[in-house]
Amino acid sequence: MSTPVHLTPTRRSAAVLASARQRREGSRTGGPYRNPAEHALLGIQAGAGNRAATAAVQRARAGEQAGGQGSAPQNSTAPAGAQRKNYRDRIAGLLDRFKKNLDPIDTFIKGVQTPANAGFTQQAAAAANEGLKHSAAASGTSAASGNLLTEATGTVVSGMDAYKNMKDARKHETGAGHHTAGKKAKVKGTDAVIGAAGSGAYSAAIAKEVTKIQKAADAAVASEASGIASASVAALKSVRSVFRVGGAARKYRKVKELGDPHLVHAESLARLNESREHANWAAAEAFVALDAYWKQDGEGRLELIGEAVDAAWEAMGEARDAAETLQRAERDVEKLNTVQGYAKKKQLTKIGKETVGGALGESTKAAAGVVTAVAAGTAGLASNPVGWGLAGAGAGLVLGVTLYKALRAATKRYEEVRRPEVWAPQGETPAEAASRSESLKHALKFWKKVSKGERQAMAREIYALAAGPHIPGSGGTTQEMRQSGMALLIALKAGPADHKLDEDAWVASLDDPAKTEAWIKEIAEQLASG
Repeated sequence: MSTPVHLTPTRRSAAVLASARQRREGSRTGGPYRNPAEHALLGIQAGAGNRAATAAVQRARAGEQAGGQGSAPQNSTAPAGAQRKNYRDRIAGLLDRFKKNLDPIDTFIKGVQTPANAGFTQQAAAAANEGLKHSAAASGTSAASGNLLTEATGTVVSGMDAYKNMKDARKHETGAGHHTAGKKAKVKGTDAVIGAAGSGAYSAAIAKEVTKIQKAADAAVASEASGIASASVAALKSVRSVFRVGGAARKYRKVKELGDPHLVHAESLARLNESREHANWAAAEAFVALDAYWKQDGEGRLELIGEAVDAAWEAMGEARDAAETLQRAERDVEKLNTVQGYAKKKQLTKIGKETVGGALGESTKAAAGVVTAVAAGTAGLASNPVGWGLAGAGAGLVLGVTLYKALRAATKRYEEVRRPEVWAPQGETPAEAASRSESLKHALKFWKKVSKGERQAMAREIYALAAGPHIPGSGGTTQEMRQSGMALLIALKAGPADHKLDEDAWVASLDDPAKTEAWIKEIAEQLASG
C-alpha cells in the first residue's frame, strides 16, 4: 500500500466487476434465487389455494371418526407378523428391565457372598464344623440360585437381541446400519452362548451345595464337577476379554498413526493463510484504485467510480470469505484433535477394564475353579485355602471394574439431566436443567442408558468432519479436513470394507442426509467397542 499502483488495479477492477454488476442485477430480479422448480411450486400453491388444505382436514376428521368407531376391527386386521414383532419387542423390553434390576443383586453375590461362602466352606472343612458347613452350603445354594436367575434371563435377552440385530443386518445389507446391527448380532450371540454356559455352571454349583446340605456320598464328585464348570466358563470369558483387548489395542494404534492434526494440517492451514493475505492485498489495491478514480476528472468518471466501488466490494467479500475459511479450518483442526484424543482415551479405558476385570479377574476365577476341582477330588470338598484366596481375588477384580463402570454410568446420567446444554446437539434447544434431587434420582436409574452424553457428542463431531457438503453444518469443511475425518472413520472400523461398500458408495452415504442418524449411531458404537 505504500507504493500505490493505478493502471493495473484499474484494469483489473473493471474486468472483475462486470460479473459483480451482473450478479447484483440478477439479485434484484430474483434470477439466482428463482429456479424453475420454485416457480412451479409457487404456481401450484397459488392455483390450489386453500382447497387442498380443506380436503385434507375433511379426510383427517373422517379418519378420526372411523378410528373412534371401529378401532377394534382395525387392530384385529393388523398383520400377524407385525403383532408378533410388537409382542416380541415388549417381552424383550420387560426381560431386559428385569435383568437390569437383578444386576445389582448379582454383583453383590459374585463380589461378596460367593467369596465369603468359599471362605466359610474352607474354614468348616479345616475345623470339621458340620454346622458351619451346612450354613455355608445353604448360603451357597441361594447365591448360585440368584446367579442362575440373572444369567438365564440375560441369556434369553441376549439371544433375542442377537436375532433382532441379525434381521436388521439382513434388511440393511450394506452401510452403517448393516455394520452396526451385524456387530451387535455377533456380540449378543456370543453373550448368549457364554450365558448358556454360565447357566450350566451355576446349575452345577446349586447341585454341589445341595449335596453338601444333604451330606450325600457323591458331594465330592458334585464339587469337582462344579469347579470344572466354573473354571471353563471363567476361562471362556477371559479369552473373550483377551480378544477385546487386542481389538481395542489395534484400534488405538490405527488412530494414533493418523498423527497430530496440528502437524498434519500445518501445510494446508499455511496455504489458507496465504490465500487470506492475497485476498486482503487485493482488497487494499481495489480501494487504492477507487481513491484514484475519485481524484480523476473527465467524461465517464462516475461510471468508472461505480465499477471501482463494485470491485472494492467484491474484493472485500473475497477477503472475508478467505478469513472465514481459515477460521473454520483452524476450528476443525482443534475438533479433530479433540475427537482423536477422545477415541484413543476410550480404547485405553476399554483395554484397562477388559484386562483387569476380564483377562485377570476371570482367569483368576478360572484358576480358583481348577483348585476347587482338584481339592474336591483329592482332599475333599475344597479344604485348600488357595481356592478360597483365588476366588476372592478374582471376585474382587471383577467387582472393582463393575463398581467403576456403575459409578461412571451414574455420573453420566446425572450430567445428562443436570447440565443438558453441555452435550446437546448443535442447533437444538437443550432441555430444561433438572434439579439436584431429580438428577440424583435419574442417576440411580441404572437400567437406563445415556442418550445425550459425551460419546454421542463426539460421534456427531466426527460425522460433521467426514460428512459431505450436503449435510447441514459440513458445507464449509475443507477437502483436506474431510479426508482426515474419513481416515478417522476407517481407523474406527467404519470404513468402506466394514460397510460392504466400494469407496464411492461409502463417500456418497456420508453425504446423504437420510443416513445421518445411522452414521452417528454407528460412530458412537465404534467409539465404545474395540
